[in-house]
Amino acid sequence: MSAILLDGKKVSQQVLDACAQRVSRIKAETGVTPCLATVLVGDDVASATYVKMKGKRCESVGMKSLRIELPASTTTAELLKTITDLSNDPGVHGILLQHPVPHHIDETAAFEAIAPQKDVDGVTAASFGAIAFGIDAGGYGACTPAGIMTLLNAYNVPIAGKHAVVIGRSAILGKPMAMMLLNANATVTICHSKTVNLPEMVRQADIVVAAVGKPRFVQGDWIKPGAIVVDAGYNAGNVGDVDFEACEARSSMITPVPGGVGPMTIATLIDQTSIAAQRQLAR
Repeated sequence: MSAILLDGKKVSQQVLDACAQRVSRIKAETGVTPCLATVLVGDDVASATYVKMKGKRCESVGMKSLRIELPASTTTAELLKTITDLSNDPGVHGILLQHPVPHHIDETAAFEAIAPQKDVDGVTAASFGAIAFGIDAGGYGACTPAGIMTLLNAYNVPIAGKHAVVIGRSAILGKPMAMMLLNANATVTICHSKTVNLPEMVRQADIVVAAVGKPRFVQGDWIKPGAIVVDAGYNAGNVGDVDFEACEARSSMITPVPGGVGPMTIATLIDQTSIAAQRQLAR
């Protein structure tokens, strides 16, 4: 039997439809339109495309999109001031700093300048801590892992008691992904570039999340028959971090690239912005 494709396009649209209803209620009850501010530093073409796409998704659910574009020469201090001003602006309910930023900027400091209640991209230490401790109202999940959890839940994927292997340990994907799976009662192993005998580790997994940034890195013979494969990578040529055809042949469920995790990431960002607006306006 062919593996079931975990359709991120379909599920993300369901998320956005529910988000549009929430936005409509917020407008009716408060007279305020939720607003996401996106900050782009430099002229990276891919980053500019992502920001434009996120703006369109905002508008599709009835939210405002405030786009801040700064030159590549922007200093860390200048970026911090911009983000602090947005954090203090009551008309802005969510802030996204498009990353990566130019190398001379302290990205961590820029992330930490985002007010926790407006960190809808889930990039601050406060948000990570809230997710790790399972405090629902205390922060927002990093959008890619949070989107993956929504996708798995939409397909009724059993997580409790399963062995999940996360390949990658970045602060905004691998680590929060592991925490979210752990909170869902999976047994979690985090693998990375220093992991010894990685293929054998992956072969033990009921759920595999690949987030390494290397095209077709995960091979088909690494996958335990019947495992669920989530490809969180996106590389040139529309290929992910797993060898799709080979992994599909052994898995029970798998995300396509494109059309799997990517749409869920953007939908989660928009949804969390609407939730942030609802919380801020209720105060």
